[in-house]
Amino acid sequence: MIKRSTKLLLFVLTSTYPTILNMLNFWNTLLSSQGFIPHGHCYLWKPDLVWLHIVSDGAIALAYYSIPITLLYFVSKRDDVPFNWVFGLFGAFIVACGTGHLMEIWTLWHPTYWLAGGLKAITAIISVYTALELVSLIPLALSLPSPAQLEAANRELEDALSQLQQTQSQLIQTEKMSSLGQLVAGIAHEINNPVNFIHGNLTYIHQYADDLLSLLRLYHATYPSPSAEIQKSIGAIELDFIEEDLPKTIDSMKIGADRIRQIVLSLRNFSRVDESDMKPVNIHDGIEGTLLILQNRLKAKSNCPSIKVVKDYGAVPQIECYAGQLNQVFMNILSNAIDALEQTNLESLSSQSQPYSGQITIQTNMVEQQQVQIQITDNGSGIPLATQTKIFDPFFTTKPTGKGTGLGLAISYQIVVQKHGGTLNCISTEQGTTFQITIPIRQSHPVLVRQAVC
Repeated sequence: MIKRSTKLLLFVLTSTYPTILNMLNFWNTLLSSQGFIPHGHCYLWKPDLVWLHIVSDGAIALAYYSIPITLLYFVSKRDDVPFNWVFGLFGAFIVACGTGHLMEIWTLWHPTYWLAGGLKAITAIISVYTALELVSLIPLALSLPSPAQLEAANRELEDALSQLQQTQSQLIQTEKMSSLGQLVAGIAHEINNPVNFIHGNLTYIHQYADDLLSLLRLYHATYPSPSAEIQKSIGAIELDFIEEDLPKTIDSMKIGADRIRQIVLSLRNFSRVDESDMKPVNIHDGIEGTLLILQNRLKAKSNCPSIKVVKDYGAVPQIECYAGQLNQVFMNILSNAIDALEQTNLESLSSQSQPYSGQITIQTNMVEQQQVQIQITDNGSGIPLATQTKIFDPFFTTKPTGKGTGLGLAISYQIVVQKHGGTLNCISTEQGTTFQITIPIRQSHPVLVRQAVC
């Protein structure tokens, strides 16, 4: 085993010896200064001349070394710079040139001119390669867009991004309202079945209770002198009170069940999830359903009194519309009215003025050209004139960050104007704000209206 290893080692040394010997000869020649005199003899070793070359070459080398560092730092911070590998070539070329100037200082005392020549050869190779690459890059560089073209493209991209953000936000807002409608419809459906069961059986319970009470009275008339045990039980359960209160209790339960059925109906009218097509609807049902959803916000709170809702419904016919989307308009406008009244109440409290009583008035009536007008008025502090011109602009809002998206009225405007061919106007003074919604009773071009999707 040892003999084999020795033979293998001798073979490796024998085969690589010439190569190693050539490399040693190359490095000896490269680093040799034999037969040459230092460069300083050319300057006659005059101190002023020697130091002039030392300082000049040193300063040039220092500058050459700093330039690649600056270029590499710039490229590392700007990934968007095209052809950034060219900066690497420039850096290598400049470093080689700087090293050449250091070699000029070195050869003043050490005549290693083969090493200096080798460094110049490396510099020449890098320089030629960089020059050739630059020639091939010229057409690509000339094809790059000019600053003016980039600015125009940026403007187009900004406009497209703004439109995309607006569309996305509108889709999100519409999806929220759709999700709310589906949630309301689901709740209404789940409540409707047990309530109908209770409401349907209350009639029989009322009849059974009347029959049982009639039987008790008959027993009492037939047996006017019951036993002591029965008399004791009658006194314990207060039979006279039960006979008087049981019919009233059943009537109260019936009133409560009727109220729940009305609420369920209002919720279903608000959601309209099964009415995505345009069809004739009663707008009063949509308004009532929206008020039902907002009922909790209308109630009195610790820092805000209740908001009174006054309804002045006129004799208006059914109108052709997208009921769910029109309910979304009612929701947005009524929510803004409640926000305005709450803000006015806070201002009233801060100024220690008289107690403020918020009120929302809803009016419906017929107007000219077979149109129905819905007016929603609040008695808040109003909208400033400078703001009134922007309230229908997308993303414009006067509410604090996180309180509003600035899309409610913009989407409402598109639903009323673009999808229903109506008008939506705002009239505001210091005494309050009125939103006027005008909708045609019949849509003259339903197909075209359907295409104007917001």
